[in-house]
Amino acid sequence: MSKPARRAGTAPVAPLVEGDRSGRGAAAPAKRSRTLSREGIVAAALALVDAEGLAGLTTRRLGEALGVQAMSIYHHFASKQHLLDALIDHALAAIALPPPGPDPVERVRMLAYAWRAEAHRHPKLVPLLAVHRLNTETGVRFIEAVLGLIEAVIPQRELAARYFRAFGYYLMGSVLDETVGSAKGPSAAEPVTAAYIAEHCPRLAAASQYFGATHWDRTFALGLEALLAEMARVGAAAAHVPRPRVRAKT
Repeated sequence: MSKPARRAGTAPVAPLVEGDRSGRGAAAPAKRSRTLSREGIVAAALALVDAEGLAGLTTRRLGEALGVQAMSIYHHFASKQHLLDALIDHALAAIALPPPGPDPVERVRMLAYAWRAEAHRHPKLVPLLAVHRLNTETGVRFIEAVLGLIEAVIPQRELAARYFRAFGYYLMGSVLDETVGSAKGPSAAEPVTAAYIAEHCPRLAAASQYFGATHWDRTFALGLEALLAEMARVGAAAAHVPRPRVRAKT
């Protein structure tokens, strides 16, 4: 990603440490600042999000983690939103796309597990990933690559586009539930007791034993395999749809 230009109408950010520019007497030796890079800032920001969540990512806290003044970060990122864009790009770039192979369904399966693994590496970034517009170069290339994987299974443009969306719904919903947790959402209600659930909600009482983290892998695989099987069926049908005959021009 190219370095963002300074926003119009804003003054240049002052250097971290300035020497005496007056020419009157010898200036005290300037304290050398730590060298910053976009990559270093992104790595520190991601570590901060991993530790404290998105709410803990502020330029002040990031500057402290990097050992620099907060304003120096704006030399590399025009705003906090630009930094968040870079965090999403970093996460997408870390998702290994499957290598070429003869089985297109297996390649989609590999992508699904790679996506889930990256979400679990940085679970506190997932809420941002879930709603972020992938409108950077990295983002749109990632979408293009995933569409290519889906179209290899379903060789019909409209159906492939719809299954691309359905695939995304499943992946994002599952990793949100596993990382953020639907049971951790805000609520002012006093939680009902296990005794109440056992008495009034017997189905929930019986099913809840399968909701825990020890069952996530099997549940994820169950849903993914059902989706992949349907994609393979639809793709096979689409591949055998006869094309309309084109009349020769007279």
